[in-house]
Amino acid sequence: MSLIHSSCRRPIAKLSGVNRKSPIQWLGALSLGLMLNGYAQANEASSKQRVKTQSITSFNNTLARKVRHTLNKYSIPGGAYAIVRGDRIAAIETFGHINKEKSKKVNYSTVFRLASVSKPFAATLTTMLAHEQKLSLNDPITKYVPHFQLKTTGKAEKIKLKHILSHTSGLMPNTYDNLLHEKWSMDKVIGRFNRLDPICEPEKCYGYQNIAYGFLQPAIEASQEKSYAELLEEKVFKPLNMANASVGIGVYRNNSNTAKPHILRKRIKTGKKDKQGNAIRRYVWREVYVSPDYYKVEPAAGVNASITDLANWLIANLGHKPEVLSPALLADLTTPRIRTRKDLKRRHWRSHLKDAHYGYGWRVYQFDDYPIIYHSGWVEGFRADIGYSPDLGVGFAILINAESNAINKISSDFWASADNIAVPQQAKNFAQTTESNNQAKRYEGKAFANHF
Repeated sequence: MSLIHSSCRRPIAKLSGVNRKSPIQWLGALSLGLMLNGYAQANEASSKQRVKTQSITSFNNTLARKVRHTLNKYSIPGGAYAIVRGDRIAAIETFGHINKEKSKKVNYSTVFRLASVSKPFAATLTTMLAHEQKLSLNDPITKYVPHFQLKTTGKAEKIKLKHILSHTSGLMPNTYDNLLHEKWSMDKVIGRFNRLDPICEPEKCYGYQNIAYGFLQPAIEASQEKSYAELLEEKVFKPLNMANASVGIGVYRNNSNTAKPHILRKRIKTGKKDKQGNAIRRYVWREVYVSPDYYKVEPAAGVNASITDLANWLIANLGHKPEVLSPALLADLTTPRIRTRKDLKRRHWRSHLKDAHYGYGWRVYQFDDYPIIYHSGWVEGFRADIGYSPDLGVGFAILINAESNAINKISSDFWASADNIAVPQQAKNFAQTTESNNQAKRYEGKAFANHF
């Protein structure tokens, strides 16, 4: 229900007969008119503010219904999402259960695997240490992983920490990820790299990595005598009140409130159709054991967290915890480093994406008229999505305990309407920026070079 009442839009005093009044009467009428006009504007502004608050509730109610419908449609056992607005958690919603047996409901503290949503944490910690001069992003990776060698002598030494952070090492995409499923030590896996040469020079092409992202761990741990998990806890999790966040399979297994992974077993035709005439299928999921495979590369995929943890993480990345994540640090992390054209073809996203890059641990998308900083994660039995828009002052994260692409549509639909809940000042800045961008479009590809 709208909270703008007709009584708030009070008529301004008519001054049509002002010429027949004395100067004093004229000034009095003018003052009255200005006073009433100001009163009306103040009431209207107050009403708009109330409407904005109400629209957030309405927005979330609509989103919750859509998410619930989607999870039920695909029989996804459980999930949770969070909306952050400015420096506040605007909403957290939980759905379903930690497993298909429905032994326990998902709640605000239920821990999920983040998979590749772990990468922003690793990038943040590495870049933070660089700002503290504990390491340099220009250090060659061989300084910390000396047994990492490539087929051609000297090629490995060209790859620096900054290239690992931005997936611009020149290595073939997902190099040796298949070996994570083998019972090999990481030293043995790294030993295989001497059979390969890069497909391009560093910074010249994009190639997403998991094993190579794991090379950040020895660099981080060399900066001081603490483990990667201890440093992340000390510098990120604890200061940001991420009470349920952790690193590693051991902590996950020892927590009683963890979502269990599910993989799709089969789709069954029900013989029924929905209102649009589409065939209705039933999805059968099978619970599986948590695999240690990608926990071997903790910076790439080793973080566990609850939806509340991610909400606090988003608030910090939106700039509201500068004592932990400084503006300079956030700027470094989100500066586009390499274009990722393949992302422009993502299903459910492609009609909105105008450009796509990778920064340090984050994807940087131009989504319609505003940028979003984003990452997704997928590991056996889990999916995760997280993103935020500095222009809108809004963040969103969603976690599910099943390998379903339904998460892609949920996230893209959220961002397609996120400007409706923009923080007021950000919304004003966003409108100004959009107008400036529209005026500048005629110069694209002409006056300015793209240095990313």
